[in-house]
Amino acid sequence: MSTAISTIARQTDFYQLDDLLTEEHKMVRDAVQQMMNRDVRPIIEEYAQRAEFPAHLIKKFAEIGVFGPTLPVEYGGGGLDYISYGLMTQEIERCDSGMRSTVSVQSSLVMWPIYAYGSEEQRMKYLPKLASGEMIGCFGLTEPNHGSNPAGMLTSFKDAGDHVVLNGSKLWITNSPVADIAVVWAKNEQGRIQGLVVERGMEGFTTPEIHNKWSLRASVTGELVFDNVKVPKANILPNVEGLRGPLGCLDNARYGIAWGAIGAAIDCYETALRYALEREQFGKPIAGFQLQQKKLSEMLTEITKAQLLAWRLGTLKNDGKATTAQISMAKRNNVDMALHIARESRQMLGGMGITGDYPIMRHMMNLESVITYEGTHDIHLLILGHEITGLQAFK
Repeated sequence: MSTAISTIARQTDFYQLDDLLTEEHKMVRDAVQQMMNRDVRPIIEEYAQRAEFPAHLIKKFAEIGVFGPTLPVEYGGGGLDYISYGLMTQEIERCDSGMRSTVSVQSSLVMWPIYAYGSEEQRMKYLPKLASGEMIGCFGLTEPNHGSNPAGMLTSFKDAGDHVVLNGSKLWITNSPVADIAVVWAKNEQGRIQGLVVERGMEGFTTPEIHNKWSLRASVTGELVFDNVKVPKANILPNVEGLRGPLGCLDNARYGIAWGAIGAAIDCYETALRYALEREQFGKPIAGFQLQQKKLSEMLTEITKAQLLAWRLGTLKNDGKATTAQISMAKRNNVDMALHIARESRQMLGGMGITGDYPIMRHMMNLESVITYEGTHDIHLLILGHEITGLQAFK
């Protein structure tokens, strides 16, 4: 029995994907895994039960370099490749999707656009502090009435000399109640979308928290409200206009989710396998029954397919070849896979599966959000459909 349990981690790499990783990749992955097991796993259930964000972990995340790991070192980044980033998100979400959301927002939706679309002054002002955890950021795109259709956004700003005046609101914003800055997407007077860095303390800028969530309970979520907020023109991201700006950010975030969801799936699968090897019914471990073996075999197969998909996407991303449609396919497939595995794993644990003694129910509730944010499950089908047919189905 103990031999079988000890091989669980090896089995989860059923196609020996470690052989495709460099020593640096494995070192990065293992360092994040160790930190999560040491600092996060022992406390995450308690924080989720209380619906409280473990803010003290921000410094620990910064110390292991998960904020902006693909950005150049001169801005506080790690200078790593995208497979390293993917492995980081996998190990973080293996513990909790909410923790991965916090890291994804900071890295892909705040630091990346400041680096890609910002001025050198903006990069030097914000990126080192974001990398070190001295600053926390959030990303303002989704609005109360405009989620899947960001082009319909109502948030806008008007020229007022050396500054602009920003009005509107954003909803479902990870990190907003604790954020020091927000990268906000709004329409200028010509109706073109631009990005602005809005800083906490600017008059008229508030960040109400959203309560009573059944999902991502250890992650902090809120709104961004702009009531005649004066934003210096120096805070406008100068190097992009139009939807290309926020959608470029979402490509990076969705890429991280495609890897992260694998981590949640692996944690559910490994939990179910350990339980099945230990739990006895009718005189033997339930792992010895055909229906349980069917579930475990299908889980491992789907995880392995998702791992191969993510790895190949990572190589394309490293080469600058990954397309939006390819990223959509991986995000949609891998999150759906993880949610299905969470549900199957919960059934294998019976009544114990709904308790906080095991992580499965928490993963399942979290993944119900992950399958919706950064592009819903169905919207990603339409992105793929447009790529396949050349015909736009959104309108």
